[in-house]
Amino acid sequence: MTTAALDGMRTRDWTRRFAESVYATEAELTALDQRAGDGDFGTNLAAGVRAAGLLLDRTDESAGPAEALGTMATAFLDEIGGTSGPLFGLLFQALSRAAADSGPGLTTAALADGTAQGLAAIRRVGDASPGDKTLVDALAPAAAALRAAEGAPPATALVMAADGAWRGVRDTASLSARMGRASYLGERATGIPDPGAVGIALFFASAAGTVHSLGPYLATG
Repeated sequence: MTTAALDGMRTRDWTRRFAESVYATEAELTALDQRAGDGDFGTNLAAGVRAAGLLLDRTDESAGPAEALGTMATAFLDEIGGTSGPLFGLLFQALSRAAADSGPGLTTAALADGTAQGLAAIRRVGDASPGDKTLVDALAPAAAALRAAEGAPPATALVMAADGAWRGVRDTASLSARMGRASYLGERATGIPDPGAVGIALFFASAAGTVHSLGPYLATG
């Protein structure tokens, strides 16, 4: 991923590493969600990347970034239940549209536009704001990092986005949830990072490589 824009193959590789990251950390995601949610986030996210992988296997390997990300959107929007699945689908859908508008390759500008549009759609549908202890708390800093990185190659911009998302994830541990299942748990959810935010960080981090464990990214020391 060193070119000025991501082609279809590199985008597919990113989505495949995302799936590998989800599978590798599914138990950790489940454990987090058992403490701060319904307990099904890891399972639902794994089901989403599995469904997306099956759809991607049926698409032409020469397809561009928009098609790869659009396939991710289809899987999460149409086939995955739970609260977070459709929200991830909205992000992938926005990224796909931005990729289509950017030409044959996925540029940093398109990544910034798509992430910002995905964030806006998620906030509109989920009625969540930064500070509510949701995936928005990871997506908003990722979007800001991508906007600040315009002019840098996508590989560099995505590392910056992942760093921002992980900072947002760690910040959610100190927040009181105002949305979702965690909002009913009160102080019992304090100190626990939001699982949906972790999923967003996994997506951006997987652009550079597979995440095998959450521990190094959740440590606050």
